[in-house]
Amino acid sequence: MNFIRSLTLRQLQIFVIACRYPSFARAAEELHLTQPAISMQIRQLEEAVGLPLFERVARKLTLTEAGERLSHHASRILGEIKDAEDAMTSLSLADSGSIAVSIVSSATYFAPKLLAAYSRQYPRVDVRFSVGNRETLLRQLQDNATDLAIMGRPPPELGTTAEPLAYHPHVLIGPVDHPLRDARRFDLQELAGDTFLLREPGSGTRAVSEQMFKQHLFMPARSVTLGSNESIKQAVMAGMGVSLISLHTLALELRSQELVLLDVNGTPVERTWQIVHLRSKRLSPTCIAFRRFLLEQAAPFLEREYAGFALQAREPAAETRLAK
Repeated sequence: MNFIRSLTLRQLQIFVIACRYPSFARAAEELHLTQPAISMQIRQLEEAVGLPLFERVARKLTLTEAGERLSHHASRILGEIKDAEDAMTSLSLADSGSIAVSIVSSATYFAPKLLAAYSRQYPRVDVRFSVGNRETLLRQLQDNATDLAIMGRPPPELGTTAEPLAYHPHVLIGPVDHPLRDARRFDLQELAGDTFLLREPGSGTRAVSEQMFKQHLFMPARSVTLGSNESIKQAVMAGMGVSLISLHTLALELRSQELVLLDVNGTPVERTWQIVHLRSKRLSPTCIAFRRFLLEQAAPFLEREYAGFALQAREPAAETRLAK
């Protein structure tokens, strides 16, 4: 199958963006093109490949096996071209060019503010960021589809460089009328009868929860999987159950007292935000400056934003240590 000569970079760019959405209409909006123009480019790409790349399931477009495989190669090709472009345009300057940043969904509650602060300081730099769970970020790193990733656990399965950004506590939350809302330093076993609301497999938060269960030899009576931090918070506020979740997703709800922190032994679960990139990737001067900015600014910013809540979450543990 010799179709390389007939491919164009524009077709690959359109294809990669179309992969993100359940319809060509959404891709057309992002690309500022008409839907027929998107459909025509995809059709030409399918003709060149000789295989269908999309199929319609339940009125939504999904990738075929050929589409899945091509998406990885296309992302890698476009990533390499971006690297070449950055190298040519930013050989000596760190105040121009573009940066692709991927962040896990839990970081969306603070990372955009840091990106906005950076953009005010370096207005000529084009910072593009995408959001996904940990599994998605690993794929983007592997495909060279992103320069830097903000995530929790650095991936041992990939050759990456990971540097700590800031302390990242995970806390147990419950509805405001939870019977143990005022209890102090109780064991996780006291919640054995509660429903635990968990993130989807592949997310970092799910992994932290499962590790906590394992360490405490704990098995909840019932668990429910939900696909986002927002849905988990809404479910907790509605009284559906309890959840272990990043403190950095809770500022609004804690300020408005719509849920409570449960003072369970072993919490907060201490984790660290990391800034990650492929070890084999040659970062542009712009990316190096951006990484330095995050390393300098992330921890002080999070301490200012969440200091009161972090103290609220950690103070009982300190009291327990002093009592001993």
